[in-house]
Formats: sequence, structure tokens, C-alpha cells
Amino acid sequence: MTAEARPNNAPVSNQPGRSRKAAIEEMIRVDHAGEYGAVRIYEGQLAVLRHVPGKEELVAKLEHMAKDEEVHLARFNELVNEREVRPTALAPVWHVAGFALGAATALLGEKAAHACTAAVEEVIDQHYQAQVERLAQMGEDERQLRDTIEQFRLEEVAHRDEAIASGAEEAPAYPLLSGAIKAACRLAIRLSEKA
Repeated sequence: MTAEARPNNAPVSNQPGRSRKAAIEEMIRVDHAGEYGAVRIYEGQLAVLRHVPGKEELVAKLEHMAKDEEVHLARFNELVNEREVRPTALAPVWHVAGFALGAATALLGEKAAHACTAAVEEVIDQHYQAQVERLAQMGEDERQLRDTIEQFRLEEVAHRDEAIASGAEEAPAYPLLSGAIKAACRLAIRLSEKA
């Protein structure tokens, strides 16, 4: 039997189990990184806005959303351990970048903070939806992961909708701000999948 004919020498991409495992690992890695970044964004926003008089209602909304993100991160921490997934090497970058994004948008004002939430959550909605569809194609073995991601997606959509209802689109230079944040989120997703 030649090397080309042996199944064990087949490229990894042609081995369904290996490519599926790699795909799941990438999903968990990037989602773990994303939820960590989201927690840091809210920490940055709250660090600024907790000290602004008259922003108690806004702070309460942000604290509620931050708690959702902390629950999401806790679950992905569990999945990283259960599935033995290597977390992203970029966590120190997301630690600083997430906080900086949150603080910067909060310093620009309440509407800019909401614009940040709306932009981030729009990208995450699309990202999680694509993952849910991919996991559905993998069958019932990944139903629990699919259901978890779908539940989190719906919570992220609720955050986006609340941010829009609170005036996100009224932020100064909203299209520019929103577009820049979305582009940064998409880049972070791509980098965190592999790094």
C-alpha cells in the first residue's frame, strides 16, 4: 500500500473528526476571548460612569449587562477546561483593549457608550448565529454547546436592542464610531480563533 492510499496519512482537513474538533476548539477559544473582552468593556464603562452624578439608571443597566457577560464568561471558562481548549494567547491584549474601549466610549458620553454596546453586540449576534448554524450541521452530539451559544446570542441581542432604544444611534458620529468598533470586533474574532 502506498503512502497516498493509507487513510492514516490523509491530510488532517480530510479527517472529519479532526476538523470538527479543531472547529469546536476555535469556537470555544474565540467565544471565551470575546466574553472576556465584553466583561472588560463594561468594566471600563462602569469605571468612568459610576462617578458621574445623575447616571445611576445607566449604571444599573450596564451592571445588569455586565452580569450577563460574567455568566457567559464563566460558562466558557468551564468549556475551556472541559474540552481542554487552549485559551487565546491574546488575552492580555483584550484585557487592555476591552477596558480602553469601554472607558473611551464612556468618556465620550452616554450615547457613545450605548453605541459601543450596539456595535459589539451586532457583530456578536452574527458571529454566534453562524456558530449555531455550523453546530446544527454537526448533529445532536453538539446540541448542548449549540443551545448554550444560542441562549447567549439571544441575551446579546437583548443588550443590542436595549442600547439602541437608549439612544445609541444618536451618538456623535455614530456611523463612524459604530463602523470602527464593528471592524475591530471582527478583527479580534479572526485573531482569537487561531492565536
